[in-house]
Amino acid sequence: MNYKMMGRFLAQILFIEGILMAPPLCISRYCGDPLAVRGFLVAIAAALAVSAVLHLLCKGAPSAFYAREGLVCVGLCWIVLSAVGCLPFWVSREIPSYVDAFFEIVSGFTTTGASIVPEVESLSKGILYWRSFSHWVGGMGVLVFLLAFTGGKGQGFTMHLLRAESPGPDVGKLVPQMRKTAAILYILYVLLTVLDVIFLLLGDMPLFEALCHAFG
Repeated sequence: MNYKMMGRFLAQILFIEGILMAPPLCISRYCGDPLAVRGFLVAIAAALAVSAVLHLLCKGAPSAFYAREGLVCVGLCWIVLSAVGCLPFWVSREIPSYVDAFFEIVSGFTTTGASIVPEVESLSKGILYWRSFSHWVGGMGVLVFLLAFTGGKGQGFTMHLLRAESPGPDVGKLVPQMRKTAAILYILYVLLTVLDVIFLLLGDMPLFEALCHAFG
């Protein structure tokens, strides 16, 4: 097992997850929600700290990466992303139970639509944005999103990861390099999301609500 390569990819994923929490942090700060701000600060600090430790421990990772590593890496990524991603819900006390907060973020990343929150409108804007954005990130698969930005060493790395996450027996691609395929798909995904937001704005929906609906 190539543990160092898996650790290196986990470090990249956590770093990007920490960056993705910056917009809801800014929204919470702008709206004056101190508990939500604290929740995002704790989650970002945890993501960056673990990412830094893994990066230091996994320097000089060999490039060999096979199907076995892909399966383990996908499972670990889902667990780690959710364990850190639920911290804003829990630390802000908007979802007091860590188990419930974990369920909520897993529901977002997997786009199942299940929720333990009776009325999502009662959440603060920063928390609601993060909850909605988790649906958007999971819309085409969390690892597909991350591979579009992180990539990896060699064709085998990305192919084994995508085969491990994809529900079907085969993984298709638009261009020879899998990372470029993921990037092309997400360019289309972003354009469709922007169009959705524009149409909702034309229908007199406020910008924040348009974003949350488009993410969903």
